[in-house]
Amino acid sequence: MRFAFLLAGAAALAACTPEPEPVEAATADRVAAPQVSAIEAVMEDSAAGWNEGDMDRFLAIYSDAPETSFVGSGGLMRGKAAMEERYREAYDWSQPDPAERGVLSFETEDFRPLGDGHALYIGRYILNYPDGREPATGFTSLIFAREDDGWKIVADHSS
Repeated sequence: MRFAFLLAGAAALAACTPEPEPVEAATADRVAAPQVSAIEAVMEDSAAGWNEGDMDRFLAIYSDAPETSFVGSGGLMRGKAAMEERYREAYDWSQPDPAERGVLSFETEDFRPLGDGHALYIGRYILNYPDGREPATGFTSLIFAREDDGWKIVADHSS
């Protein structure tokens, strides 16, 4: 009987003790903080290139590696040259005014480090048009690799 009371008391005490936060989650957040800040900075710089009509600045976020990939509604393409061709055909780059291209911004939805030197960025892209048209928006999943000159996109899936 005494054992039953001790067992019941221990169970009651255990129920009142809050669960500690998992150590690995807190550690992962601290490790990811500098990565996500650096990646959001290059995302902002790329958007600034778009908004100023500067194709080179907009595409500077992509790795120069020939296997760098982009998947969108038109299918899979590889390399920055193919991406540049796609963007030049789909949007008006003849002037810095973003009236036809829209004003680009990104919202971070999720971020995960993928081992040493790689990360997954999931975000929403938003193109606001100065003339009041409905914004164009969708999701983008980006794999970043840390290269000698900073974080670069090696795979982009945007819809």
